[in-house]
Amino acid sequence: MAGTESIVLGGGCFWCLDALYRRVKGVTNVTSGYAGGESGKPSYWDLHSPGNTHAEVVQVTFDSRQIDLHTILGIFWAMHDPTTLNKQMYDEGPEYRSIILFNSKEQKKVIDQSIEDTAKELWSKPITTEIKPLEEFWPAEDYHQDYFNKNPEQGYCQVIINPKLAKFKHKFSHLLK
Repeated sequence: MAGTESIVLGGGCFWCLDALYRRVKGVTNVTSGYAGGESGKPSYWDLHSPGNTHAEVVQVTFDSRQIDLHTILGIFWAMHDPTTLNKQMYDEGPEYRSIILFNSKEQKKVIDQSIEDTAKELWSKPITTEIKPLEEFWPAEDYHQDYFNKNPEQGYCQVIINPKLAKFKHKFSHLLK
């Protein structure tokens, strides 16, 4: 479809980014999954095992006629801490690292510009986000898809995701569906 683009982002637990991007105008699909590592198709349990090199990520598909990649990345930089290596809040390990996996040279240019004019403005410490071409994306198991909307009363959703959603709604109200 003309105008459809996707990018793969990791910023801690994929349930958080999934919940945020599902609420953004112009985002047509969000899929939680695994990417950025060296081994074949991982499972959730592989991801949380010693020697794992993949990250929890979301594949964000959007209509670039409604929202551009720079705005998608602006949300990314604002809604997680890209200065902590392999850690987001209580989630720790390489599977929770900050990572952007791009699909083209054009996307890489937008990412580089976004780091300079958005990420570095928001964060005073060095950005540790790993940036590399997307080699393979594996969708996570079905129970991880749209997790927050299916499990809003679950403890992690209440304690971690709800405050992020409140921050998101306040900061990016103009982008809400």
